[in-house]
Amino acid sequence: MLPLRTRIAPLAVALFTLVALCLPAEAEAQAWSLTNAQRQAFLRYYAPVIFKRANGNGNEHGYDWLTNFDFDQDGDFSNNKLHWKQINQYVDASRTGPGAFDTWRIRPTLYTSLIEYMDGGKNLVLVYHLYHALDKNAAGNWQLHDWERVELQVRNVVGNPGSGESVAFAVVTQHKRNVVRRQGSTDLNFMQTGTGSHLLIWQAEWSDKLLAPHGQELRFVTEPYSFFAGRMASGGKAEADVNNDDGRKKLHYAFVPEDDAAAVAAFNAQPVRYSTADAQASRYDNGDSANWPAVKRVTYELQDLADILPTHWEFGGYATHWLPDSPRFFYLESPVVNEAGQAEVSAGMQRFFSKTRDVEGQDDREGYPSKAWFFGTFELNDKASDTGGGGGSFGDKAWASTVVDSRGQTRTSASGYPASANAYWWQHDYFVHSGVTDDTDGQEQGFWLQGGWYLPANGGFDGRWVQLFDDRPGKESGER
Repeated sequence: MLPLRTRIAPLAVALFTLVALCLPAEAEAQAWSLTNAQRQAFLRYYAPVIFKRANGNGNEHGYDWLTNFDFDQDGDFSNNKLHWKQINQYVDASRTGPGAFDTWRIRPTLYTSLIEYMDGGKNLVLVYHLYHALDKNAAGNWQLHDWERVELQVRNVVGNPGSGESVAFAVVTQHKRNVVRRQGSTDLNFMQTGTGSHLLIWQAEWSDKLLAPHGQELRFVTEPYSFFAGRMASGGKAEADVNNDDGRKKLHYAFVPEDDAAAVAAFNAQPVRYSTADAQASRYDNGDSANWPAVKRVTYELQDLADILPTHWEFGGYATHWLPDSPRFFYLESPVVNEAGQAEVSAGMQRFFSKTRDVEGQDDREGYPSKAWFFGTFELNDKASDTGGGGGSFGDKAWASTVVDSRGQTRTSASGYPASANAYWWQHDYFVHSGVTDDTDGQEQGFWLQGGWYLPANGGFDGRWVQLFDDRPGKESGER
């Protein structure tokens, strides 16, 4: 038998239509939707600037670049770590012209999604996942994928970006912790241009120094952009002060969103292409200080989480990339669609696999369908911790539907799928945090989005399942 909400959906739509016809004009005006072009514009407008420390000496130049899932152009994620260990050879080969690596497309990339919902006005959740093809954990082991992300909650959207909306809070991944800073915090600093407001983030390199920022973790930059503009102008030392840490941290890269021409010009940022790779690779160690003329300023592009989700699907060739362990079930009310609106994953009850397949057998971490931040079921932390922790039990209780939100709803009562408790995720399950931390075990401040929140008629959009940005197959960074 189909889930309850599927059986009552036609009646619900009819009732919604009838109620909408009877509502006054003011109520009708509350539910409105952004266009896809506006959604792209918001993701571009708030794309972060990433200051990154490098670990590029010892013939490991290029290791700390951001990249995309298919940088080696072989359509296989299971060998990404193996191939990324050759990135220094890619750089070296680029000096002499065409060769074994000239088909690679590094394309530094942040994978994004936008959630749009009505709650006393139009609000957005913007997610940016920084992709690295390898990581080194605190035990000194190589890992295949790195899963750090920046998240912003934008409130009171009235139209195009920069029209009066505000960032209520931002969250960064710091290993298992999700560190938050709220509006008004001196730890939230943005590079403002005429076409963007870019949160300043510092990222550690891939080294394994346990009791220091390490392993690609993210921190908020606690100094204003004017500090960095002054240092760049004077050729001064490249460093950044960050949250929950004493002393400025060294930086050797600046990754800048390619779609903001003003930001690109301010940094004189350049794309990574095969022909320019040698000039764009840092050869500094994480302990070495650099002045700004030596900092590599690199542009990055935006792509979609939904580009990768079909590879997890049981009928999407998952076995190339992911292990057949611990499947996740999702009830999809609508298909996963590409940029042309064509379905890539069918509606209905679907099975996804997310454990990493690593040809070197060293890593089995999990991908997007298993990440707590994908559902909003992470626990907020005020402080960073270099030794992990902060996972908590909220995600487990959300899955079991045994804890109520700040409005008295459980996951299943909000969705209308009571049978999903401990059984499957509804496609549009999403917990919206208030931005306030709660130390009560298994409890977070915020609310589950309800029922048909994602429908255009209700002013919603669930961009986790929709591809917005052109894939640009076979292109180098910066090419259109």
